[in-house]
Amino acid sequence: MKPVIRAVVFDMDGLMFNTEEVFNRSGTELLRRRGKVPTPILFHSMMGRRAEEAFQVMIDQMELTESIAELQTESEEIFDSLLDDILAPMPGLLNLLNVLEQRQLPKMVATSSHRKYLTDILGRFDLLHRFPKTLTAEDVTHGKPHPEIYLTAAAQLEVSPSEMLVLEDSENGTKSAAAAGAHIISVPHEISAHHDFSSAKAIAKSLDDPVIHELLG
Repeated sequence: MKPVIRAVVFDMDGLMFNTEEVFNRSGTELLRRRGKVPTPILFHSMMGRRAEEAFQVMIDQMELTESIAELQTESEEIFDSLLDDILAPMPGLLNLLNVLEQRQLPKMVATSSHRKYLTDILGRFDLLHRFPKTLTAEDVTHGKPHPEIYLTAAAQLEVSPSEMLVLEDSENGTKSAAAAGAHIISVPHEISAHHDFSSAKAIAKSLDDPVIHELLG
């Protein structure tokens, strides 16, 4: 039986924009400066987590001596220097937003990133006004894969989690949405293709995939 979808929630990094590519490049450069080479396991473990938690993973796995704050500040400088040349919306994003607005389905962004960063990224593509509701790292106590952010999203959208379609690109995000009881569809990209998406209801090739659009009809 086809589920009733009354709202749609987007992760941001890697799902709406190709920022995971930028994160990987900046992380690689950050570690290169310290004579270290990142492993696929490192980026796998960091993806989808809040920044502080992700940098703690980097410190632990790569045996770094700097603090989270020091690494985050340097990483953000590298990241910002790369954005203008690399950043782009993921395929199908703008079309999907148009479809949701035509069908008057409420939508929201729920990201592990900080609000200042969300404002910058969405603002670059004039999308802030299209998301009256957003959740960021500052709005929750527990980061993904904990379900808090998606339970909070459902409460703010005034829908049952099972009536909420969540779109995610990472294993941690998928587990978070599944644990919340949302209808989770994963949209892997080249960097997250090896993740475990077994808790998803379906896997889409892009945001234009019929498996997403058929739910919204």
